[in-house]
Amino acid sequence: MINVPVFEPGEFLTIQKIVTEDDTAVHYGSGALDTLLATPSLVALMIEAATRLVDSRLPEGYVSVGKSLSITHEKPTVLGETVTIKVSVVNQESNYIQLEMEAFDEEGVIGHGKLDRFVVNKTRLMEKAAEEAVSNQIGVNV
Repeated sequence: MINVPVFEPGEFLTIQKIVTEDDTAVHYGSGALDTLLATPSLVALMIEAATRLVDSRLPEGYVSVGKSLSITHEKPTVLGETVTIKVSVVNQESNYIQLEMEAFDEEGVIGHGKLDRFVVNKTRLMEKAAEEAVSNQIGVNV
């Protein structure tokens, strides 16, 4: 049984990042949008904040993994602006943690969403993934 720390509803973490060329839509294959924050970059920042919030308190050998994600990217943010992500705990049931996320730039809210994460044993997760990879190769010509 995992001894998961208790996360209280309302606990939160905030991170910030200045939008660079690597964060723009064109970097993710979106044609001419070379000065706007890409939705995948926004998602990555939200996941980073959630992971920092949860994983920083986990026992040695445990990590959190995403189960479900839903976001809305409401407004564009341009190259050079600062994006702020706030991730808050909504609920926890044993090793299942529900989070809410908000994203802001200098102009206001640019997005929001929900993320569900599970706390798991990292070694067992990697062993299971390796077993599945091997079983998927059986009978396949490489």
